[in-house]
This record gives sequence, structure tokens and C-alpha cells, in this order.
Amino acid sequence: MARRGATTAEISPLFEPRSVALIGASERPGSLGTVTYRNLLEGGFEGPIHAVNPAHETVQGHACVASVLDIDGDVDLAVIVTPAVAVPGVLDECGEAGVPVAVILSAGFREAGPEGRQLEADALAAARRHGIRFIGPNCLGILRPDAGLNASFSQVMAREGHIALVSQSGALCTALLDWAAPRNIGFSCVVSSGTAADVDFGEILDYLVVDPATRAIMLYVEGIHDARRFMSAVRAASRAKPVIVMKAGRHADAGQAAISHTGAMVGSDDVFDAAVSRAGVVRVHNYVDFFAVAETLHTGVRTRGPRLAIITNGGGPGVMAADFLADKRLPLAKLSEETRQKLDGALPRAWSGGNPVDVLGDAGADRYAKALEFVLEDDGCDGVLAILVPQAMTQPEPVAAAVADIVTQAKKPVLTCWMGGRSMEASREAFRARGIATYATPEAAVEAFSAVAAHRANQEMLLQVPKPLGRREAPDREGARLIIDAALAEGRRVLDVIESKALLRTFGIPILESLPARSAREALTLGEQLGFPLVMKIHSSDISHKSDVDGVRLGIANGAELGTAYRELVRSVSERMPDARINGVLLERMWRPRNGREIMLGVMNDPVFGPAVTVGLGGTLVEVIRDRAVGLPPLNRFLVRRMIEETRASRYLDEFRGKPPANRRALEDVILRLSDMVCELPWIEELDINPLVVNENNAVALDARVVLRESRASAREYGHMAIHPYPSGLVGEHVLRDGTPLVIRPIRPEDARLEQVFVSSLSERSKYLRFMYAMKELTPAMLSRFTQIDYDREMALIALTDIDGAERQVGVARYVTYLDGRGCEFSIVVSDAWQNRGLATELLRRLIDVARDRGLEEMDGVVLRENRGMLALAKELGFTRRTAPDDPEIVYITLSL
Repeated sequence: MARRGATTAEISPLFEPRSVALIGASERPGSLGTVTYRNLLEGGFEGPIHAVNPAHETVQGHACVASVLDIDGDVDLAVIVTPAVAVPGVLDECGEAGVPVAVILSAGFREAGPEGRQLEADALAAARRHGIRFIGPNCLGILRPDAGLNASFSQVMAREGHIALVSQSGALCTALLDWAAPRNIGFSCVVSSGTAADVDFGEILDYLVVDPATRAIMLYVEGIHDARRFMSAVRAASRAKPVIVMKAGRHADAGQAAISHTGAMVGSDDVFDAAVSRAGVVRVHNYVDFFAVAETLHTGVRTRGPRLAIITNGGGPGVMAADFLADKRLPLAKLSEETRQKLDGALPRAWSGGNPVDVLGDAGADRYAKALEFVLEDDGCDGVLAILVPQAMTQPEPVAAAVADIVTQAKKPVLTCWMGGRSMEASREAFRARGIATYATPEAAVEAFSAVAAHRANQEMLLQVPKPLGRREAPDREGARLIIDAALAEGRRVLDVIESKALLRTFGIPILESLPARSAREALTLGEQLGFPLVMKIHSSDISHKSDVDGVRLGIANGAELGTAYRELVRSVSERMPDARINGVLLERMWRPRNGREIMLGVMNDPVFGPAVTVGLGGTLVEVIRDRAVGLPPLNRFLVRRMIEETRASRYLDEFRGKPPANRRALEDVILRLSDMVCELPWIEELDINPLVVNENNAVALDARVVLRESRASAREYGHMAIHPYPSGLVGEHVLRDGTPLVIRPIRPEDARLEQVFVSSLSERSKYLRFMYAMKELTPAMLSRFTQIDYDREMALIALTDIDGAERQVGVARYVTYLDGRGCEFSIVVSDAWQNRGLATELLRRLIDVARDRGLEEMDGVVLRENRGMLALAKELGFTRRTAPDDPEIVYITLSL
């Protein structure tokens, strides 16, 4: 079915133009117009190339017209190199001429100050008046080697290949192209987005994910304009193709004004890492690794795990590789006793006896190949790095040939590193010719394997199907709003301890109660009520961290100690901070369980990606230890477990020194509730729970601090989030005509089992009418795709009922938004026993309402002609219909929303 969802129709002429006009073409030596026009002429583009410049009748020997309006015939792509001040007018002329897209190479816009920002706004307004989409301004341009299109001022034309490079920096593009040329690295396209005033990463990625010429995507990022759009697009892209990202500004100062521990500890780069990992993306930190990783992944190298074995004919390089593997926090494979015995029989007695496997300097092709075969057979090995160094007895090419024969048949990845210069080049060329990953140094090879392992782990984060979550008590959102509104109404951004703990309680986070006392007498009364021993803390909204001012007293055993502690604490803190407003003290029951571990949880707000949740070791030395893992909400139990495993705190939670293991599930529950909290409360700027004490039984928050912000209104639901959380507002009940009650709600990842059982129970005819081919059950990939939906781009409403005491899914209606964002395609299926009871009608009505509320303009469907029930329902709801031009058995139905 040829739908507009097949490509990003509005921007596809940027990559697939049939004709090009260069506006500002020139023959002045070294000028932008001269270089770009020459590139267009010499790139091999087969369509018409028009030169536009009112000052010339010919340019570089070709006819030139004064305006794009003077061109005879259609123009698909305008490349604009005029001075910035002329660009808004040029875009108006392009609009009148019907040009759909443009690339603006010209500089002098927002980077040039207030006047430039106004020019950029004028250019954007002109483009929008005429429906023109453009890349730039201030960009290098676009190169599409397979089409011979070089709409750029790059001095180097990209070689044809299957890697797409998208960069915000034109200078980096030229450097990468220059670096790639002698290495025979090719590209499907190269896009320099410049300041991205209109077309941004999101739309470019949407195009590349359906581009058959692109097998891997490289992104160079300096900044993200729309985190939600970026995350949605990059998650969709990484499901289909490897995506590798390099980001500038990793060490920019961040968090200087942070009030909480979390805000001081976590910078934007931590959050960016969490975001791209969550999206299934691999991140690298220099451009050599940028290409090495892209080349490795796009050739199909994959691993089932991170355990690497090293085979070498020189001990030193093997140790170097092992050291670098440890630097990357990846494990050396542990060879089994069976494998070592095999190697004992095949290698000289002096071999290393373990991993790295040193086959010694006189190893020939047979010895090296036999060692590689044995190691690959070991179940404890996920991949192999084969290293060869030029020694007196070494024959590089025969060894390479023997290794290549094994690699092409192997089910595990083998990366090769033939170290040296001229004597090794023929072997490296032979590896490349057979599509085998090869590297000049052990470090480069380990870096590539690390990226392959990271890709596997991140794809697991992207595609995993978590087990069902336990039912959590619904939060008291109204109670939380009352606490927040009261503080903001008083002009306060920082909640005191009592308010902070009350806010946590509204989301079911277990807390240790704090009671305020404004005098020594009141403290004595409350102390007797709570019971000794007690903890006393200074109570002041002007003091962020009580331990910094010696504002805590522990183990108060009786009333006499309590009175003395009150007076001494208030006096001491007043002397240290004479300007602080002291409201007395807070009293808490002394609660330090014998087996408790102190953990810190936090929330900080990244200026680009919004709220992020952190976990790590807690206590008073938290900023010294700086142990934390960062997660981008919404989180589920699988993701939370991954976060905990990344921290030093993970080992602290295990059994040690006679202490039983801590209750990890209780910790996970608190983090999940914290994730729910930041999704539902956009007013949270920063939050600390320090410490959260976790023992073998439970997890309890002893102290908390919350910093608020005025919530910024957003037209989008959950506009403060980079990833759309579960749309709980769409959960509702419905009663069928026969009185049967149902729950209709959006699907969620935890519904994988329900979805699998539902599809498996459908009759063969129902499956055929839904999927249009015979199938038994959903594959794991399909199941993941159907349950882990991007609520920004798609929706799936499921109908649930109770059957014999168990929850069962009996219907589902879903839509997926087209890449142009204007319409969607829907599907619906109902269990055979529940058909003809009004369920399909209700599901589709609700789905239409969601699509309409989200601003979609049209809903389409593809229906088999024999599916009379669906066609009748479509007619009842106002869909129009037409027969597919290439298949009379298929009917297209469309509803204008």
C-alpha cells in the first residue's frame, strides 16, 4: 500500500531530487557559489542543474537565470548561497515557483547576533508561508553519493556506501570525509544540519530509517532542540539500524546552581548518556572510534555477550588488549577446563595457559587456526580478538587466510588486528575484501568490541519485555498538588523536611516520620510520645544540608539529654549561620537497622531531556564517593535493575560480613514510585532521598529534600518528559450491550503475556483478516514491538475482562502515526467469542478520539474485501473506501478527523 507513511514525504526531495537550482551561483574564485556550483556539476547528478543569479547570464560556462521564477520546468531542490539578508526574499520566490525543499548554506543568522536571529525568523516565516521545508542555515549541505548529488561546498565528494552521517557541524563533516576517503569508507548520505531552524534530527532520522541505502547511522550532536522528537525518532531508528552518536561538550560545567546533592553531582552528559542508552544507541567519544564502530556494526558484527577471548602470537599486545578491556569494564572470557586441555594438545608447552591465548611467535597458520577454532567453541566466550604481530617467523598472509576461512563460518564475532605497517597491509586488505572487521591496534579493536557489546545491551534495554509489575497503590495526586501549590503560593521553591516527606508519602514511598518542635518543652513532650532513642535535626528552610552545619544529633537517650541537645543545637547552628531562619528542631525515632545500607535516590532536571532519576551510595560522603547511575523516566523494573547493577551500591546490597542481602525489590519499588512521581509532577526541579535505608525486610526514607519550579505549560501531554509515559488518563471502563463490564486502557510493556495469549487464541481466520498472512503466534520481536509502543507516535487500546478469576485481553485497536505527523494507519481485532457484541465499535471510537485529540488529520486502514464486518463498521463510523489499484481484494478506508 503506497501511503504517505512510506517516506517522510515533505523532506524526501532533499535526498531524492529530480532537479536542483543553485541560487547565488557564481564564478568568483573561492566563493561559496562557485565551489557549490562546481560540486553540483561534477558530482554526477543526472537531473537538470539550474544556476540562478541576477548578475550573470552565464556561470562557469552554463546558462544562468535571474530568478528561480524564470526556470522552465519544476525545481525539486533549491540550494541557497546568497547573503543572509536576501534569503527571506529568495524563499518567497521559491514558494511562488512551487519549490518544496531547500538547503540554506548561507551564514549570518542566529550565530551573528540579534539581527541574524531576526533574519532567521523572517526566513522561517517565509518558508512556512509557502510550505517549504529546509535544512540549515549555516550548514555544509547534503551529499547523496548514489545519486551523484553534492549539494555542498565540501572539497571532497563522499564515496558511495551504506553509512549515513548526520552532523550539526559542517567542519566536522569535511574532516570526517577527508579522513574516510583514503580508507575507502562510503556513505549513503551526508547531512550537515547547521542551526536546524526547520528540519532537525528527528525528521532526518525518520527518513533514514526507511532509506534502503542506509544500513547504519552516525550522528554528531552539539545540541538537541526537541528532546521528545529526538528520542522518539532515534528509538524508532535504532530498532531498525545501528545508530552511533558522538556528542560535543562532554565536560561543560553543569549544576553550579544546584541546591540538592543530585543536582550538584549529575551533569548534562550523564543524562545524555542515559538517554541514548535508553534509545538503543551506541555512544563514542572520538571520530576514529566513530567510524570504527559504524563500520563494525554495519557489517553485521554482533555479540550475544561481553566476554572477549584474545588470541595472539605476542604476549605484550595480548596484555595491552586485556588491560584496555578492563578499562572498558568488560570481562575477559574464562576458558573452560575442556578448552584448556584442547589447547594443551595443540600448542607448545610454553603457551600462556589461559586468556589471552599466546600461541607464541613461531605460530604458523595451522597452529593459529586450531587455537581459534577451540576458543570459538567455548560457551564462556562471546567473541574473539585475533592479534598477529610481525616476528621473524611470522607469515601474515597465510595466517590471515586461515583465520578468514574460520571467521566466515563462525557464529560468534571475530575481530582481527594485524599489527604493523607495510608487511601487514595485504592481510588487512584481504580481511576487508571478505567483510571481516580489522583494526590497526588492539585498543581500536577492543573499542569496537566494546561498542558491539554496548549495542547488544542497549538493544536489550530498547526491546526487552519485562515481567508484569505488581499492582502498586494509586498515588494521591491531589494531595501532592496541594503541598506544591501551598509552597509556591508562599513564594517558596524549597520544601522543608516535613513537606518533602509528605510529598513522598502521597506516592507511597515509605518514610520515617519527622515531628517539629519549636521549643525545648515541646521537644520533651514529643520525645516521650515517639520513644527514645531519638534523632534531632535543625529545622530551617535556609539550610540545605544539615550535616554541613553540624545540625544533627544522634542517639538521644532520655529527656535530660533531649533538653540539653535542643539548646546546644539551636545555639551552635545560630552561631554558624546567623542569617538562617531557625524554626526549632525536627525529632525522629532513631532508626538504624542492624543490616541497613544507606542508599541515595535523586531527581534532577536536565535542560534538554527533562527529569532524570539517580541511584547510588548514600550518606554524608555522597558527593565524595560520587557513585550514581542515571535513568530517564518512565522506568520499569527491568530498567531499574540495570541502573542498580551499574553502581558500586549493587555489591553493597549483596550479602557480606555476615549481613543478609538487602531487599532489592523494596529498593526497586521506591525507585519505580519516584519515577511515577516525576512523570506526574512537572513542578519537581530537584529531589534528594538521602539516606534511604534498605535492609533485608524493607526500604525507608530517613531524610528528603524537594526543590520546586513553576511548571511551564506545554501543549503536549507530559511535555516535560523526553519519553512519553504511560497515558493513564485514557484508562476507562465500558459495559457491553449484554451488561458485561470491561476495562479499556492503553497497552503497556507488562502486557506481553496477555497479548501473546490473546493472539494465540484467535481463530486462523481472525489472524488472517488482521495480519493478512497465516501465522501461529507473535515472534519475540513482534511481541516487543506491539507492547512497547511510543505513546507519542502510536496508540494501542486493549479491552480486558475477568475470565475464571484471571485477567484476559479480548480486543485491541491500534494506530501508528505516519512519518509526516499528519495522519495514521489503524488496525483492530477482537477475540472470536467477543465479536458482534459492540466491542469493536467502542474500541475504534475511542481510538478515533485519541487520534483527533492529538491533532491527527486522517485515519487510514487496509482491509481485505472479504472482511465484511470491518467494512460495515467503517461505513457506520464515516470512513470512505476505495479499491487498491494493484489488488482488487484489498480495500483502502479513510476517515477525515
